[in-house]
Amino acid sequence: MTIAPAQVSQIDAALATAQADPQTLVALRQLAPGLAVTRCDAIDMRDETPFRIYEKVSLYLIDGRDHCWKITQDPGCATGMALAPNGGAA
Repeated sequence: MTIAPAQVSQIDAALATAQADPQTLVALRQLAPGLAVTRCDAIDMRDETPFRIYEKVSLYLIDGRDHCWKITQDPGCATGMALAPNGGAA
């Protein structure tokens, strides 16, 4: 499963002012069932480019179709999402 264009808009709305907290992860899992959703510290993503940056979190799309996960900018290739709080670890 990947992220459909309509889901990107829903994700944007859900993350506009959201925190990288358990409730947000649950909401993302409901918006994109079948995709992996995780939280990581900003320092762990320092060398990656986020797909979107919101007020309190950055969203990274994960392509897990091969042996190793990699960050992607293509929702059509995304098999998961990672959230990192903006401004360092929370």
